[in-house]
Amino acid sequence: MKFGVLVFPGSNCDRDVAYVTRDILQQPTRMIWHQETDITDVDAVIIPGGFSFGDYLRCGAIARFSPVMAQVVNHAQQGKLVLGICNGFQILTEVKLLPGVLVRNRDLHFICDRVPLVVENNRSPWTQAYENGEVITLPIAHGEGCYHADRETLRSLEENGQVVFRYHGENPNGSLNNIAGICNSTGNVVGMMPHPERAADRMLGSTAGLKMFAGLLEKVAAMV
Repeated sequence: MKFGVLVFPGSNCDRDVAYVTRDILQQPTRMIWHQETDITDVDAVIIPGGFSFGDYLRCGAIARFSPVMAQVVNHAQQGKLVLGICNGFQILTEVKLLPGVLVRNRDLHFICDRVPLVVENNRSPWTQAYENGEVITLPIAHGEGCYHADRETLRSLEENGQVVFRYHGENPNGSLNNIAGICNSTGNVVGMMPHPERAADRMLGSTAGLKMFAGLLEKVAAMV
């Protein structure tokens, strides 16, 4: 499987993601500059965390206009895999691949911590290696991670099983329904505020996030 990791001006977690896919999992990985217009060579696109374009206007608001994002939308609409982490989640909502919006944290403070999450949906290709109801701990680092959507959107997400991860116990940022990550209706596109790539190496004390990536490879291997 070939991974493509987007790089915007201001991205700062792109190399972390590439370390997981390329160095830990030994998979072909290409860094994709935001001005590129052909990503047909990759199987899975990951939009990493950071501060694309300095988070001016609002998080992800400028990145949505980068040429590569039209290609990402087309990639997703073909049923191919897309994962947005932190700023990547914010960008996915800006291009409307995922519903809702990420706004300022409840207490208006930047949060850097490790938080427990409940796996709510393991039917997505990105979460298939987890068990439903499994509690994992992943790092978070954001100032605008409070998930917000109108009542009808929230109802639809809940009824369709599109909530992928939910904060377990204390809600760190005020996200409605304790939402930490969601997917689209077909499950190939996932956005999440926690950072699985920061919990994928034993040297960091946890590999709870590695299943996000390794699960894809297991599925591909099973199909061969």
